[in-house]
Amino acid sequence: MQQADDIKPCYPLFRQDEYKESIGNKQTQFEERHEADKIQDTFTWTTTMEYRELNFKREALTVNPAKACQPLGAVLCALGFEKTMPYVHGSQGCVAYFRTYFNRHFREPVSCVSDSMTEDAAVFGGQKNMIDGLENCRAIYKPDVIAVSTTCMAEVIGDDLNAFIRNTKKAGNIPDDYPVPFAHTPSFVGSHVTGWDNMFEGIMSYFTRNSMEDKVPGKNGKINIVPGFETYLGNFRVLHRMLDEMGVAHTMLSDPTEVLDTPADGQFRMYAGGTTQDEIKDAPNAITTFLMQPLQLDKTKKYIDQIWKHEVPKVNIPMGLEWTDEWLMKVSEVTGKPIPASLVKERGRFVDMMTDSHTWLHGKKISLYGDPDFTIGMTKFLTELGIEPLHVLCNNGSKRWEKAIRKVLEETPYGKSTQVFAGADLWHFRSLVLTEKPDFMIGNSYGKFIQRDTLHKGKEFEVPLIRIGFPIFDRHHLHRSTTLGYEGAMQMLTTLTNAVLERLDEETRGMGTTDYNHDLVR
Repeated sequence: MQQADDIKPCYPLFRQDEYKESIGNKQTQFEERHEADKIQDTFTWTTTMEYRELNFKREALTVNPAKACQPLGAVLCALGFEKTMPYVHGSQGCVAYFRTYFNRHFREPVSCVSDSMTEDAAVFGGQKNMIDGLENCRAIYKPDVIAVSTTCMAEVIGDDLNAFIRNTKKAGNIPDDYPVPFAHTPSFVGSHVTGWDNMFEGIMSYFTRNSMEDKVPGKNGKINIVPGFETYLGNFRVLHRMLDEMGVAHTMLSDPTEVLDTPADGQFRMYAGGTTQDEIKDAPNAITTFLMQPLQLDKTKKYIDQIWKHEVPKVNIPMGLEWTDEWLMKVSEVTGKPIPASLVKERGRFVDMMTDSHTWLHGKKISLYGDPDFTIGMTKFLTELGIEPLHVLCNNGSKRWEKAIRKVLEETPYGKSTQVFAGADLWHFRSLVLTEKPDFMIGNSYGKFIQRDTLHKGKEFEVPLIRIGFPIFDRHHLHRSTTLGYEGAMQMLTTLTNAVLERLDEETRGMGTTDYNHDLVR
């Protein structure tokens, strides 16, 4: 048992005799477990090509989809605006899930409220919940803006957010001029990136659609940056830094870096930083708007094209060498600002790093999964390093994504053998890495289970997981890292190369047998 002067974590605590006995009793008395031989036989079968073929014939079942739902993305978008409270029209359990998800990734308290719809609201509609909820939210938490999104329950019964918000104001529960932008974000379609896009379009529409008379593109001399669903806080900072070094005035439209990375100084900050209302209202006056993750921002692009009349530049997510070059040159072209010597030097350092690590990375095979822009940007980056992507899986990838990534692969000799999977899930991904072993896989924390399954098949079949993506639950502080620009490329290159070297060390530790890899002996 635990002792006050010798507190043990779950491991090795659960390896003590009393816990092993308790777990054993649970298995024999309640789990109705199959015999160990039967379990092992079934596991072995699920690692075969025969099972993989059956697995890919699935139509009505998704197993671990490698995506989250729309309102989660809407919450992250709202957190990026000054003194804005994300408000989810739905059940309390849904909001608890969103908050917990972000708590575990960012290691920060995440504020978000719900109007706690229950069975009666599911039958009669949730207008009463919203009338009370909006009033309580404003009175208790005192936000300047409440950004409303929906969950499955509200969407299935057809609740009308626009009418509910209007009726709440008509009833006098909140002032008529109080900002309540909204977005319909049904969880049963799309994904977290769709929800971010919908919420962003809703906020921009609320603050700018009916006040475009005096707006002129280029009037304020700035450019707008729309990050999309971005969970690496270092990416916001590196974009600011690069643009500041170029002398480019800019507005980051949705910037949650302060509220999701607050200091431990004794002060609780429910709200911190974020894009201001004045910056939103002035955004149509910018020279143009850059979409940092264009494959996930369809509604945003349409709104900016049609309402703001901006010619949105056609650029890719600035990951790796070529696409960072492309983005910086387009910024320079649009603003007339030259690329400074500091960024040229930074680029040169990255190229030097690529040269240094090339021999360790060339020809390595990596399977990866994640969101649309992340996977296409990572694929581009890997092929620049001479790595061969073996499988690229994107559950929320569209036909446009699939076409775009195939084009990237066709342009490099390192993409000739790459297999692309749109709409597939992590149980599909498991079959892929168990039947066609890559050297490594890249993705979020959920790949940990797949790595353990490959190890269970045998040490020679193990596929180590390199954690890049969202969410990262089982490692700390990676959310402060960077994946964009030359700085992000340097960080990812360091991570990849050291993963290769760590694996090499692990495979050559046998005393007098495999210990021939002595990098220290020179």
